[in-house]
Amino acid sequence: MDPFACVFLPMPYQEISVAELQRKLASQAEGTQFVDVREPEELEQSRLDGFINLPLSHYQEWSMRLGEILDPQKETIVLCHHGMRSADMCSFLLRRGYENVKNVQGGIHAYSLYVDPNVPRYM
Repeated sequence: MDPFACVFLPMPYQEISVAELQRKLASQAEGTQFVDVREPEELEQSRLDGFINLPLSHYQEWSMRLGEILDPQKETIVLCHHGMRSADMCSFLLRRGYENVKNVQGGIHAYSLYVDPNVPRYM
């Protein structure tokens, strides 16, 4: 069974704008962990520093170590290409007891459009 399949209604999570993400990255927000759920080949095309990569398709590789990788007590900001996969990850984390989970609206694509045009866009 796909652990990210929404069999039930998804758990509510917060969303942040790309402008807010920029502020958090610039201030190196202490106590915040940043997660990028895109595939390794996507990261080769475009990435933001400071993010832990947990590709959804590699779930079997990282899921058993999730508690070692991420602290459920810390603010967790999740990013993907457009915001859909990161929304799935936010719901997944909330179901596992992570309390302060936020999805980046529009993903890295919006970040490139509205914050930093030097971040490459891809299809």
